[in-house]
Parts: sequence; structure tokens; C-alpha cells
Amino acid sequence: MQINNKEYSEIVELRSVKSPKTRDFVLSFVIGGLICVVGELLLKIFERLNISPDIIAMLVPSTLIFISAVLTGLKLYEKIAKYAGAGTLVPITGFANAVVSPAIEFKNEGHVLGIGAKIFTIAGPVILFGTVSSVIYGIVYYIIKVGL
Repeated sequence: MQINNKEYSEIVELRSVKSPKTRDFVLSFVIGGLICVVGELLLKIFERLNISPDIIAMLVPSTLIFISAVLTGLKLYEKIAKYAGAGTLVPITGFANAVVSPAIEFKNEGHVLGIGAKIFTIAGPVILFGTVSSVIYGIVYYIIKVGL
């Protein structure tokens, strides 16, 4: 049986599960906000421990990354992300999840060919884009501020 693109699109539309967009938006906002609240709580805890602001600036994201990696390893981050959507993907915790997930998935292939080769499968393009973008931004900024 041969079907054209329009017929195929109609079949896909009929069989696709409709996403409750309002609910998804609210959950994404709430869970993303809760991640930020956890970051603020960590900030306040570290301030009460009289840790210097420079160290706190490193401790808060590092702790969030660690928590995200542990939740990913326990397969809990995936369950949270199922309901929270972009609320878990946008913050730094989502980036940590993107790095840890392939490593866990390919760990049975060994440390070098599994974890080492696959750990940056998803995060690699993000790192590359961020690096290239920052270099371009730096060049443009230099040209504008300093001139040639």
C-alpha cells in the first residue's frame, strides 16, 4: 500500500497522544523553580557555614551537578523529567544528566570504549557550541570595545 505525505500526516495526527500543554508548562515552571530554590537553599547553607563567596560560587553548582548525577544513577532523574519536561532540562542539572546518562548506558562496554567514548555523546555538541559561541562573542566584543 502506497500512501502520500498528506495521508501519512493524517494517520500520525490521529494516533498521536495529545500533550496537555498547560499542565506541561506549569509542571516545567514549578520543577525548574524548585531546582532554583534548592540552589538558593544551598547558597544560604554555605553562607551560614561562613564559606567565602568565591568558594560558594563553585560549591552551589557543583553540589547541584552532584545531586543530579546521583539522581540519574538511581534512575530517579528520568522519572522527574518525565513529568517536569524542560523544567529539569534547562538548568545545570539537565546538563549533568545529559553527561551522566550515556556514561551509565554504556558502562558495560568498559571504562574506555563505553564510558570514555560515550560520556559526551549528548553534551559534546553543547560544549562545542558554547565554546565556539564564546570565542565568536569575545572577538566581536573585542572589535567593538577596543577596535582594530
